[in-house]
Amino acid sequence: MKKYTYTEKKDTRSGFGVGLHEAGIKNGNVVALCADLKGSLKMDAFANDFPERFVQVGIAEANMIGIAAGMTIGGKIPFTGTFANFSTGRVYDQIRQSVAYSNKNVKICASHAGLTLGEDGATHQILEDIGLMKMLPGMVVINPCDYNQTKAATLAIAEYEGPVYLRFGRPSIPVFTPADQKFEIGKAWMVNEGTDVTIIATGHMVWKAIEAGEQLEALGIDAEIINIHTIKPLDEEAILKSLRKTGCVVTCEEHNKFGGLGESVARLLTTELPSPQEFVAVNDSFGESGTPDELMTKYGLDTINIVEAVQKVIKRKK
Repeated sequence: MKKYTYTEKKDTRSGFGVGLHEAGIKNGNVVALCADLKGSLKMDAFANDFPERFVQVGIAEANMIGIAAGMTIGGKIPFTGTFANFSTGRVYDQIRQSVAYSNKNVKICASHAGLTLGEDGATHQILEDIGLMKMLPGMVVINPCDYNQTKAATLAIAEYEGPVYLRFGRPSIPVFTPADQKFEIGKAWMVNEGTDVTIIATGHMVWKAIEAGEQLEALGIDAEIINIHTIKPLDEEAILKSLRKTGCVVTCEEHNKFGGLGESVARLLTTELPSPQEFVAVNDSFGESGTPDELMTKYGLDTINIVEAVQKVIKRKK
């Protein structure tokens, strides 16, 4: 098992803020819009240095999406920012009609996704956003795993032509990917090569998968771990190559088990390489108020849940 260490923890939303600011320095067409959450989305540096390119629309998320879509007609590259629940569920009609259907170059950037939003509770902890966004034709869906990868992803989507959904979070988590990494949209990142089982994780669950891999190694199980930061387009080649070697898979995501990464992997395997699969995800429920750690434990998204899912799926191999 390849060893991963970290010297600090940072929130992925801060990676977005730094990446947005750097994108603004590199390209004068990058603009930012925010729905009254500039501080929470870490958009302060961009707003302070480029006030003429920052629009505070207030608590008017649907209007923000419409404005962003219109700005693309003039060649601007708009980044919209608010909580994931308001970035998707509240404005789905506007995204579908004004952004996806029209193939507008809008970057929908969403913080505070999943259970790790914590004490704000079920009304804010959207667990359906990946499913909502990946079903929109032409929409790229990205869910990076740490601060460095979120920064790199933000810079990459500024150069990509087309609509993107970028998902990140509030809690401080280990920073373990390279600071100078090149982010490739649609290209999986091999965390650890193994032979017994494939663990496919996204977002905050990647570090949990690494922890699980270390525990599995102590049990004599050699896990291949893949970071799928781009859920759409899915790196089908990397997944199939891994499954041809290991013969079984566990998918891990901070999302409802319906509609997320796990279902995308299942669709691929059903059509190309039928294989045993176990899901580590929220089991068709809303969240509740609590600390991020408490909620991840209660809803079955802990390291031990990955270990148990691996042990179960290996027994299903023929």
